[in-house]
Amino acid sequence: MAGLFVQKHVEAVRAQGVDVRVVHTQAFKDTWRQWCALQREGWIPDVVQLNVIQKQGLLALWLKKRYGIPYVIMEHWSGYLPENRVFMQFSFLKKQLYRYLAEQAERLMTVNQRLTEAMQECGIRNKHWENVPNVVDDFFYRGLPRPRSEGKGIKTLLHVSCFDERAKNVKGLLRAAKMLSEKRQDWQLTLVGTGVDYEDVRAYADCLQFPKGLLVWTGELTPREVAQRMHQSDALVLSSRYETYGVVLAEATAAGLPILSTPVGIAEETSTLLVPQEIAQNKPDRFAEFIETILWRTNKIEKKEQNEERCSAKRFTAETIGKKLIGIYDSCLHHDI
Repeated sequence: MAGLFVQKHVEAVRAQGVDVRVVHTQAFKDTWRQWCALQREGWIPDVVQLNVIQKQGLLALWLKKRYGIPYVIMEHWSGYLPENRVFMQFSFLKKQLYRYLAEQAERLMTVNQRLTEAMQECGIRNKHWENVPNVVDDFFYRGLPRPRSEGKGIKTLLHVSCFDERAKNVKGLLRAAKMLSEKRQDWQLTLVGTGVDYEDVRAYADCLQFPKGLLVWTGELTPREVAQRMHQSDALVLSSRYETYGVVLAEATAAGLPILSTPVGIAEETSTLLVPQEIAQNKPDRFAEFIETILWRTNKIEKKEQNEERCSAKRFTAETIGKKLIGIYDSCLHHDI
């Protein structure tokens, strides 16, 4: 899961006919060892991509200084965001290393403009910034969601996350859902995923004593299974305190789902309805009203509007992003890859 976004970028570039090798290590000495193994094979890169600024970037910097091989950075990390701010807790020397690695890169790519601005506020500088989205698998685009129930039957709300309560605020969503259940029960909330706080969140839900069948817990699902759930649901609900990107928002957009989300990641460009953070975290009664509104909106969204959203989501396809990355690499070189 932790390297999934990187893997999909690699696959998107490989699909464009580029020979890609991946060095993934926890220790810098292992990074160096893997590079030496590639060199013994006679394999030399035209361009190096550093995924997330880290000490392993010293290899990219050395290759630039020693052989003139340019490197680019693809940044996903949420530690620069003001809601997280882990970067600002680093030592002075570590912050200076990150800033120097960023400055020396030919291009600095981020998954959205919000992350770009957060990095700049942390003193990260580069002459050439690019926004490159995360990839959405093609099967999220296949098929439209099931027909809306037009006010009849049970509506299905979907929540997908890694159950890290510090970031995802699933308990805030559950508090709001409990309040809504006291008013109406013509809906069901399906929670997909697992993570460090999964058992704690489930125990919290048990304490709230939801009516039987109102919550459905699936555990971790494969991407194809998540896509199937999206095609069977009426709306996505995301309650996060912060997201670097929020790939589930892009996936839901590709699937044609209405989205209720806090203003995190790419939510402002993909969501049907935004719920303010103060409400999502501290005012469950108001949050419940937003959930009720998205239930109502699922009846009002026309098929034409769904198709327009899905067309705009084409920017998340592997082909689109692969071609964009190749263009960025080419711009760093004097010849085409």
